[in-house]
Parts: sequence; structure tokens; C-alpha cells
Amino acid sequence: KNVARVLASNTNYATMVSVPQYSGNKLKFIQLSRVNELQLVAVVVCEGNVIRNQIIDLDEEMDDETLLKLNLLLNTNLNGLPIQDINLGMIARLKEQAGIHSGLVARVLDAVATIHVDEDDLEIYTSGATNFFKYPELSDKTKATELISTFEEKQQLVDLVKERMADDNTGVQVYIGDELPISTMKDCSVVTATYELEDGFKGTIGIIGPKRMDYEKVVDALRNVKEQLSDTFKDEHS
Repeated sequence: KNVARVLASNTNYATMVSVPQYSGNKLKFIQLSRVNELQLVAVVVCEGNVIRNQIIDLDEEMDDETLLKLNLLLNTNLNGLPIQDINLGMIARLKEQAGIHSGLVARVLDAVATIHVDEDDLEIYTSGATNFFKYPELSDKTKATELISTFEEKQQLVDLVKERMADDNTGVQVYIGDELPISTMKDCSVVTATYELEDGFKGTIGIIGPKRMDYEKVVDALRNVKEQLSDTFKDEHS
């Protein structure tokens, strides 16, 4: 939040900063353990130590040998695999191999899927929306209102950040007018950069202004913020 505020003050443009998200999404291991005679707990661990626990109810007691076989089945097929690579075909094969325990395997994979869903919930801080009024081409009442509304609602900014991070490009990117997927920003330019922290965490910083923005100043500001964010988080972890 402070980064967005300071960046807006220093550049006189609008700014956004996304909270860092884990970019690995690879499964480390799955552990099925007995809670009681008719309940198991599935512990799913991903890189970045993202953990999900799922309680699974059984129709009848499961012996140790079956539990061991299911753990081997899941881990042999899924360890080290990116979550997004777990497709319907793979799920069908695992369920087939699990036989009468296919429902249990489906429940475990549901727990795995929630990790991916939860990580899609990006949090974004914005600042400087009123700076739009400083530029005649953006200060028309209708345009400015739409722009500020986009900033307040944030969903379109979230979509832009997701698209940006999906490109896996850590350099500075410039989007001008029609290159932007946000209709209210067709008269704007957006300059973004990805900042990277330790252990695979990444986030996006963006500066939004008129097409005639001072690009050299904006790129320098983004590079400085990237370095400061990285240094801050390293200091906190050391």
C-alpha cells in the first residue's frame, strides 16, 4: 500500500501494486493419514509450502495396506507436477487405478484444485487515481469517472495482472491504448514490471497515465521500486 502511494506521489500518475503470489504451483507431496476408523485426512503440500488439509469420510474402514497403496498411487503420479498440468485424462486414469476408491482419489484432487483457485485471488493496492485529472485528455468528466471506477472496482486490473504474470516476462512492459484489454483505458498507457522475491514469489507493479507520459521517468521509477521491494523482503527474511 505504501509503495503504491509513494510511487503515485513521485510520478504524478496512478499506480497499482499486486501482493506477491507464489508462481510455482508444483505439488511436493500428498499424505493420506487415518484420523479414526471412518475418516482420513489428506495433506497436500505444494512448493512455497502452500498446504491444504481435506477430511475425507469413508463408508467402511480402510486397512493399512490399501492406505499405503493409495499414497503410492497419488505420489508416484503427482509429485513434482505443476497443478495446471493435472487434466481430466490424468484424473480419469488415477480414478481407474484406484478402483473402488476412485471417489476418495477425486476428493483428494478436489483439495489440490483449491490451491490453484485460491491463488487466483489476487490482492491489488492502488493509489493516485485523482492524478487523472491533471491531464486534459483524461480529465473529461465521463472518462475520468470511468477510469476512477475501474480503479475502485479493481477486477479489470486483476485480470490485467494475471495476463501480465502469465507471460512469465520479468522485464518492463509498455501497453499503449488499444493494446490494453481494459476499454476504459484506451486513452492511457500502462507500464508494468514484475518484482521477484525469494522462494518463487512474484508480484506486479504498474503505472497508469496518459499516452504522452514520461516513459523514461516511469521506467526508472519502476526499476527502483523493484529493487527496493526485493531488498525489503530479503531483509525481513534474513
